[in-house]
Amino acid sequence: MTRKRSGGVSRRRVVLAAAAVLLAAGTASAGWFGLGGSSDTGQVFTGIVEGVAVGGYDPVAYFTQGRPVEGSAQITAEYRGATWRFASEANRETFVAEPEKYAPAYGGYCSWAVAQGKLAKGDPKNWDIVDGRLYLNYSDDIQSRWRKDIPGFIGKAQANWPGLAAGN
Repeated sequence: MTRKRSGGVSRRRVVLAAAAVLLAAGTASAGWFGLGGSSDTGQVFTGIVEGVAVGGYDPVAYFTQGRPVEGSAQITAEYRGATWRFASEANRETFVAEPEKYAPAYGGYCSWAVAQGKLAKGDPKNWDIVDGRLYLNYSDDIQSRWRKDIPGFIGKAQANWPGLAAGN
C-alpha cells in the first residue's frame, strides 16, 4: 500500500475548454469511461461543500504532495456533474488530462461504507492511495477499520458500488 493526491482568449483556456468538451462527450458515449461496474460510475459526493467534489480539496495534490491541500475557488474544472478545485493551474491541467486517475474511488463516498453496502460521506482528511487510486473514508475510526483489510474491502466495495451508484 502506498499512501500519498484568439481574440482575448488565452490558448490555455481554449485547450482546457476543448478538453472539457471531449471529456464530456467521451463519458457520455463510453458510460463513464466504459468501465461498467467500476469505481468511476455514479454521481460524485458533494455534500461537504455543495456542488464541490472532495470537499474543495485538490485531488491531484494527494498524489503530488502526499497530503490534502485545499483547492482554490478560482481554479476549477467540471467533471461528472461536480466542480473540482485545485491549488494550482498545473494541477488543474493534470486532472483535466486524466481525471479518472485522480478522482477518488466511488465518487468520493466513504470506501469502507461502500464495502458495507451503504453510502456515507468521504472526508478528504481521511484518505489512502492504494495501487494508484485515491480512497476516502468517513472518519479516523472508520479509516482504521478500512486499513485492517484494504484488499478485502475494495473487493466488497467493487461488488456493491454498481447498485449503490445506480441508486444515488
